[in-house]
Amino acid sequence: MNGELRRADGSQLRVLVVDDETALAELVSMALRYEGWAVRCAADGVSAVREAKQFRPDAVVLDIMLPDMDMDGLEVLRRVRLEQPEVPVLFLTAKDAVEDRIAGLTVGGDDYVTKPFSVEELVLRVRSLLRRSNSVASATSSQLVVGELTLDEDSREVRRGGTEIQLTATEFELLRYLMRNPRRVLSKAQILDRVWEYDFGGQANIVELYISYLRKKIDAGREPMIHTMRGAGYVLRPTG
Repeated sequence: MNGELRRADGSQLRVLVVDDETALAELVSMALRYEGWAVRCAADGVSAVREAKQFRPDAVVLDIMLPDMDMDGLEVLRRVRLEQPEVPVLFLTAKDAVEDRIAGLTVGGDDYVTKPFSVEELVLRVRSLLRRSNSVASATSSQLVVGELTLDEDSREVRRGGTEIQLTATEFELLRYLMRNPRRVLSKAQILDRVWEYDFGGQANIVELYISYLRKKIDAGREPMIHTMRGAGYVLRPTG
C-alpha cells in the first residue's frame, strides 16, 4: 500500500456505510477503517440522510434494499446528492437483474457490487472511486501522511505536529517504508529486504537498533506511533 489515501488537506477520508444487515455493515466498516479511513454506519434511509449531512462523507457504500417503505437506497441517493452532488456512491444489491443495475447507475450511482461479495473487492472499488474523486490528495504528491506525521520524499523533510525531525539516510528509508504501510505489521525480514535490500542473515537485530533510533526521534515525549508486535514485527499507527 503506497501510503494512505487522504483528503487534500491531509485529513482522513470519510466513508458512510448504509446497510440494515448489522453484521455485514460491521465487516465492511472494519475493512474500510483498516485502510485508514473514518467510517460511520446507518441502518435505514432516514438515518443515512441525517448522517450524510453531518458527516459529509467522501464516498458512500449504499444498500439499495433498505427497510424504509418510502426511502430505499435510490431515494437516499437522490437526497444525499442534493447536499453533495459529487460524492461517489457504490451500491450494494442482492438483485442481479440488468435492469436493477441500470436503474441504480442511471440515478447517479457510480459503481455497484452484488451480494454476496468479496470484502477485498469492495475495498478496491471504494478506493478506485475515491481516487477518481476530487476529494483525494494528488496521486503525484511526494508527501506521505500518517496522522500528524508527514514525510516529503522529494525534500526529505520529516515533521510531526509541525516540528521538523532530523533523520539519517537509513532512518529516513526505514520511516518511509513504515509510512507507506500504515497499520500493517511488518516483519524484520520484510524490513531488511526493503530498507537494506539484502539479507543480513543473523543480523536482524539491526532492525531493532534502527527502530529504537526512530522511536527516540519520532515518539520521544509524545504518544507512541511505532509499536512492537511481539513475535510478528513492527507497525506504525496514527495516534488518537
